[in-house]
Amino acid sequence: MTGANAERVSEEAAETAVGRLREMSADLRGCALLGPDGRVLAATGDPDRWGAAGADLLAAADEAGDEPASHLHVATEDGEAFAVREGDLAMVAVTERFTLASLMIFDMRAVLRDLAREVG
Repeated sequence: MTGANAERVSEEAAETAVGRLREMSADLRGCALLGPDGRVLAATGDPDRWGAAGADLLAAADEAGDEPASHLHVATEDGEAFAVREGDLAMVAVTERFTLASLMIFDMRAVLRDLAREVG
């Protein structure tokens, strides 16, 4: 499946995607939808804070392999961070500790795929 083209994602569609993930995850502290250049298309909280942090997280994961990471999960004592890519879009999220990682990644991927269908 090809992912959504970030150029076709409206502000309303991006906000809806972020809102949908918020509804799906009770453990979510915040999240952002990023375009291919790391530009924040929608976010909970301050978009400027999400852009650099999300791009850095994805870049660090990419350095660990031969190809760009399709998803990642980092757990700390303070919480957990996730990122999922679909096409040229990415979603990053921070949750409370002990969030079920497989479910969070599944939910993020579902939101991105639904967005891709909507704008595709």
